[in-house]
Amino acid sequence: MKPEQRLCLARAGRTRSHTQKSAGDHLTDATSAIAHVRALLESTSAEVDRALPEFLPQVSPLAGNLGPALHHSLQAGKRVRPLVVREAAATYGLAPGAVMPTACAFEIVHTATLIHDDLPAVDNADLRRGLPASHVAFGEATALLAGDALIIAAFAALARQAERPETPPERVVRVIAEFAAALGAEGVIGGEAADLVGETLPPDDDLLAYIHFHKTARLFIGAARAGAILAGAPAGQVELAGRYAEKLGLLFQVTDDLLDATGDAEELGKPAGLDAAAGKQTYPALLGLSGAQEYAESLAEEALSLAKQLCAREETWSGLVLLVRTRKS
Repeated sequence: MKPEQRLCLARAGRTRSHTQKSAGDHLTDATSAIAHVRALLESTSAEVDRALPEFLPQVSPLAGNLGPALHHSLQAGKRVRPLVVREAAATYGLAPGAVMPTACAFEIVHTATLIHDDLPAVDNADLRRGLPASHVAFGEATALLAGDALIIAAFAALARQAERPETPPERVVRVIAEFAAALGAEGVIGGEAADLVGETLPPDDDLLAYIHFHKTARLFIGAARAGAILAGAPAGQVELAGRYAEKLGLLFQVTDDLLDATGDAEELGKPAGLDAAAGKQTYPALLGLSGAQEYAESLAEEALSLAKQLCAREETWSGLVLLVRTRKS
């Protein structure tokens, strides 16, 4: 067993002792952790952006704008999900670069879901990541096909993970199964379908919890579990990484709901106010702004508690929660 794994196993589930800190100390810690994660996201984004073309298909000019459409929608993403894959692997002793095919697969499939989410038949959004949505730039048919092609490319990238000597094929097969479950009818796709159903119904807490868990949290969970599995983490640690990622993913979606209700389109890089206009199931609609803020705080506290058990990368995991909670876009 690797030293990092022994460290995690020793700490998992154990209450850690902390010296008393002033409010100023906690503020300094939070600021430092957020700055750490911002820098890590910047370096991760640069590495992922360099690697992504390797995992995209070479498209013939005879296919019209399909090739440009694939590259268009992959621009300017935050690369949070690739970061989660890479840091989960590093938490259990595997170099982040060793899981780049899987990290790219999660970014590619996330982008595919955004293309489909923006289509007129779904959310009818014209702006994404500060750029024209794919269907605006290339037409609905090309956008639909581009999303489909990216989903296939994501699975092809996962298959490439088995070529890395650090990640045995049996681990890769487990990750492919996790990936398919996170994306499918009981994952993102099911969440999207429930989201559309919810537009015709009054706010409902059970339906909203289902939507947020499946539409958003499932990819975060899959990313964390994938990194841990590829690193050979014990089953209990894979579960721990997944529980943390669930809280992080739910927090990400609740803050997204809040930003849609209160944010600025230019800062967000996408239209604001679409959720309310479409009658979406959101926590501001269910609980009001103050209630949604309180729920976000509770999710952040749960995620921070779990981050303390993710030992080797605790500053990253805690900083990521704080960054998501305070994000403006």
